[in-house]
Amino acid sequence: MTTDRTYNVLFLCTGNSARSILAESILNVEGKGRFKAYSAGSYPKGEVNPHALKELESLGYPSTGFRSKSWDKFAEPGAPEMDFIFTVCDSAAGEACPVWLGHPMTAHWGIEDPAAVEGSEMDKGRAFAQAARYLKNRIMSFISLPIASTDKLALETHLRQIGTMEGASIKQPKAS
Repeated sequence: MTTDRTYNVLFLCTGNSARSILAESILNVEGKGRFKAYSAGSYPKGEVNPHALKELESLGYPSTGFRSKSWDKFAEPGAPEMDFIFTVCDSAAGEACPVWLGHPMTAHWGIEDPAAVEGSEMDKGRAFAQAARYLKNRIMSFISLPIASTDKLALETHLRQIGTMEGASIKQPKAS
């Protein structure tokens, strides 16, 4: 991998309404043009959770132009070829994914679903703030990796380790 290219990153979640949207917006800003982030879901809800958009806005990230879409869109001919694919919810990590062109590197970065939190608006807001913080921490670790100069095996190890950072929703599967 050369250093002068843009890496395409796809964040997957089941509904593509909260965590994957947060990650897409955060990486597109923090990646400073080195990364182009996308998001999709295995069973998209069809709309973005308004709490996710509110959290992005409160953090100063773009909060418009997002839509809940199927991961099939990224397996079609003419779709951008992904370099990295990260699942951010446990159910998407266990699903049979489409065959991705180019054999991207993958890792599971599971975070509890903030949209599943019940309670007051304050409780929901806290859950989205926490999810955004955990995702940003993972993204900042990811973009600090020397991707172009790291061999594939070491890079895969780093990507899996990032998924075990604070807020991980399940333990990582062991490498085979």
